[in-house]
Amino acid sequence: MTTKPRIALIIGSTRPTRFADVPAQWMLKQTQARNDMEVEVVDLRDHPMPFFDEAASNLWAPSENPEAVRWQQTIGKFDGFIFVVAEYNHSITGVLKNALDQAYKEWNRKPFTAIGYGGTGGARAVEHLRGIGVELQMVSTKSAVHIGGGDFMAIHPYFGKQSIESIEANLLPSATAALDELVWWAKATIAARATV
Repeated sequence: MTTKPRIALIIGSTRPTRFADVPAQWMLKQTQARNDMEVEVVDLRDHPMPFFDEAASNLWAPSENPEAVRWQQTIGKFDGFIFVVAEYNHSITGVLKNALDQAYKEWNRKPFTAIGYGGTGGARAVEHLRGIGVELQMVSTKSAVHIGGGDFMAIHPYFGKQSIESIEANLLPSATAALDELVWWAKATIAARATV
């Protein structure tokens, strides 16, 4: 019997007024409609790590900060990741970059996808995330979900104030493709890691 991949849906913003909960909950709903993965929300608000201040990456030396160790233990149990990506100044949030830096071995040889949002659908931030992922020996899906332009303005609480379901038809094709690819890569990397 094949086990379902365990996937973390990581909310990559911690601002009190963040928009991230809207796409996170929508993406969670899409994963729950499937029967090929188990998904758990991992909120960076629940992991108050300092800025990376270890002697080295945990690839080279064990981390000393208890919050960093707890973070590594949390993400280490997953087979893949869905990142909820806000775009700040053409890149990912500082808190997400710090969370990525606080671990190394736990990310290795695992796949990820993303749901990005912002004026350009978080496209530049997702591209930065992919570059970081390569350095962490991760596998990025080709597909990702991008909420941008008129769709972003329509559902933003300061502007259009519509529900995300009002633009759902625009998001479903890319969400389906991204999740299909994530499951494929998760199963492939689980099998490959088992042989090492």
